[in-house]
Amino acid sequence: MSIHPIQDFVFDFGAVIFEWNPIKRIEQHFKGEWHGFKSSTELAKNLFGSPTWQGFDRGDLSMSDVINQSAENLNIDRDHLRDLIEPIGEDLTPIESSILILNNLVQRKKEGEEIRLFYLSNMPEPYARALERRHEFIKWFDAGIFSADVREAKPDVKIYQRLYEKYGLDAARTLFIDDQLLNIQAAQSLGWRGVHLESPELLHEKLLPYWK
Repeated sequence: MSIHPIQDFVFDFGAVIFEWNPIKRIEQHFKGEWHGFKSSTELAKNLFGSPTWQGFDRGDLSMSDVINQSAENLNIDRDHLRDLIEPIGEDLTPIESSILILNNLVQRKKEGEEIRLFYLSNMPEPYARALERRHEFIKWFDAGIFSADVREAKPDVKIYQRLYEKYGLDAARTLFIDDQLLNIQAAQSLGWRGVHLESPELLHEKLLPYWK
């Protein structure tokens, strides 16, 4: 049992609530052709980890912008890249075990426990709108922030502070769950507690120390 019971659970979406495996996506789409890169891992890093993609996450670039710029930067056919990038919002699949945990928290809240649920996700605007349209369980959250909607993205502490200030989080009673260590470290710099989720299957185990 923690000294300060957790009140505010803040979840990342990719690889925490929704399946997100960029290397697998690259492998399924390009089928062994890495366009001059040594591996699918290197191609995935140069696409999804690029400054261009980060601009897409922040809402500084449109879908068309990111496709055109990535095609030029990576020397990949624009239409082939578009067929990879455009459907992502429609393809993101909820992780069943994570949804069960969210539902458990919702039920505990309904039974009177002092719990709030938030999300804090780096998410391009088209994908954010697709998730909101496709998945009713997003309404289980009390609130949340998508990076593109506020023109800020993790691990910049400004996006954490925005959530903190807007919804009156108590740092000592806030737990942030993310698959990226840098994002966890940013939250911890503000006094939040953090769970670095290396695999979504570990979510229940990782949360157990924070249950009341």
